[in-house]
Amino acid sequence: MWRGVERRVERRFSISAPHMSVRPHIAWYVRWGMMLPFVLAAIALAWWAYDNGLELAGFHRGQAEQQLSKLHEQVAKLATENAQFSDKLAQYEREIQIKQASNQATSEQLKNLADENIHLQEDLVFFQNLTATSGKEGELGVHRLTLEHDKMPGEYHLRMLLVQSGQRAKTFSGSYQLIATVKENGQSATQVFPQDEAGNAQFKLSFRYYRRVEQNIQLPPDAQLENVQVRIFEQGVTEPKVRQNVSLS
Repeated sequence: MWRGVERRVERRFSISAPHMSVRPHIAWYVRWGMMLPFVLAAIALAWWAYDNGLELAGFHRGQAEQQLSKLHEQVAKLATENAQFSDKLAQYEREIQIKQASNQATSEQLKNLADENIHLQEDLVFFQNLTATSGKEGELGVHRLTLEHDKMPGEYHLRMLLVQSGQRAKTFSGSYQLIATVKENGQSATQVFPQDEAGNAQFKLSFRYYRRVEQNIQLPPDAQLENVQVRIFEQGVTEPKVRQNVSLS
């Protein structure tokens, strides 16, 4: 046992024992401070090599930056021009819409004038024929009596021309009334027009030679209009002077 201990002591403290080295301790920031110049130099060398490589390949940074700046200027200029063109386009569209609306209004006005011209021509022919025929002085007649559907359901439009014959006819003062025969829910009934809260049961009339009359009739949408009787009353007389029926055309 003692022999083994002696051998271990001799091996540890004899000449063949392992050598111990002593190194000075250097702080980490000192180490980084010593390495930093070499790192920066390596980065600068790499950047220089990259830049020289681009120039050798035909790429010049200064020219590229100038071209990029020109491209930015061109983009800004095109954006400004685009905004101006958009404003002009919107203005032109508004002008076109105004012109189209004006043209449409003019077309409708021309159509109305053409229709009115046709009616005037028809009236002229009618009155020429009327003056050529004989009739009693002051005789009242109903001509061109028509009844048609209007745009909305339950709406009807009545037209007629009232004529008083004679060259020395006096002014006719009176009124007219419409008696509509309506079929609703399988039953027929009559309705009198006008119908208002004031209790007026007649439309006023005052003319000398002729009077064109247009009248709207409003019924429930599910009601069926069969015919209308026109009654014309002279002022102060309860019995109608003229009665004439018209069916829906």
